[in-house]
Amino acid sequence: MTPALPARPLSIYIVAAEESADALGAALARSLVAQGGALELSGIGGQAMAAAGIASAVPIGEFSLFGLLSILRRLPAILRRVREIADTVVAVRPDALVVIDSPELTHRIARRVRARAPEIPILDYVSPSVWAWRPGRARAMRAYIDCVLAILPFEPAAHLRLGGPPCLYVGHPLIERIAELRPDAREATRRRTNPPLVLLLPGSRASETRRLLGIFGAAIERVGNSAGPLELVLPTVPHLEGKVREETAGWSVRPRIVTDPAEKGAAFRQARAALAASGTVTLELALAGVPTVAAYRLPLIEEIILRLTLPQTGLHSVILANLVIGENIIPEFLQRDCTPDNLARALLPLLSDTPQRLRQTEAFQRLDDIMALGTAPSAKAAAIVLDVARRGRRDLAVAMSRDAGDRLSALTRQGGNRL
Repeated sequence: MTPALPARPLSIYIVAAEESADALGAALARSLVAQGGALELSGIGGQAMAAAGIASAVPIGEFSLFGLLSILRRLPAILRRVREIADTVVAVRPDALVVIDSPELTHRIARRVRARAPEIPILDYVSPSVWAWRPGRARAMRAYIDCVLAILPFEPAAHLRLGGPPCLYVGHPLIERIAELRPDAREATRRRTNPPLVLLLPGSRASETRRLLGIFGAAIERVGNSAGPLELVLPTVPHLEGKVREETAGWSVRPRIVTDPAEKGAAFRQARAALAASGTVTLELALAGVPTVAAYRLPLIEEIILRLTLPQTGLHSVILANLVIGENIIPEFLQRDCTPDNLARALLPLLSDTPQRLRQTEAFQRLDDIMALGTAPSAKAAAIVLDVARRGRRDLAVAMSRDAGDRLSALTRQGGNRL
């Protein structure tokens, strides 16, 4: 009798084209190995994925482009890379392909792979914001995405409403950093101690900082005139530190500017309140339990586009924390409403025990249930990826057609590795 050949290890290919996706890809790779044992992992990523054992043949810095002109100049080279990556995936024939975020790039790769190797299951880790922008993308994704791994709890319902592919909530990566955000007893005492520590977060892009920093400074001056002494902490990124120091040099209350992630984390755990640009940071602050006022200013052309498209989405807010909670808990001041007087009036009551502060802190306490804190998101994502890889695309379609969504949702809650 001819001895049976040993089973071939599962092969999974991961594509991440920028730094945050690289971090997600690295966490996913580690969880895949922890749950799946012997695997063949390959893909495109950065330093984090390389440290997790996936060496990239393509430097992801090639895709880190900002602004329409820089993208247009590099477009032929980018499209060539898309073709090369898709060719590699087709040649490798993995048991599953996982594309992470950056849909303008990764979905091009997914479409090419689906056209040439339709048997390969394709998962999209991090849903495009179809609930806020170009909702027609959801239905279009069904042609080349078999399953979406969502990081926001309302996204599965959004895909269902919009006719998108099966979508499962695995959890936001902030969940894996929850211990870094929440205070210990000493830090909680500092939150209650005067002078109150106020976080200023005018954004991580030069354009955001340019539009918001002066307004934030004027608002803080007004708050200080009413509330008395304040301790200000302004986290920023290293390449903006010089400009931020220059812009804040004339403030009546000078902020302590920090670029070290550990110092930023300590400030989050001790802050009494925050004034922040709209973005993921509002969810980070909510998970940290820091009452917040959110603000944003866009260039005129982007404002026009937003005003034309926002009513079609049915969104009640543009603040991520509000969307996750399902209520307008964090006050938001956009465009012409983003003024020093408006920001100061909203921030001042958050510094003491007021109904406005209590409303936010009580709402933030619901986030643990809303976001299903517990099993790490990367472990939930890995469980689904492994099950899809084992089933294959045809069996996955059958499972979905038999209403396996409930069992998959249970799988994401339990962190198991089977449907």
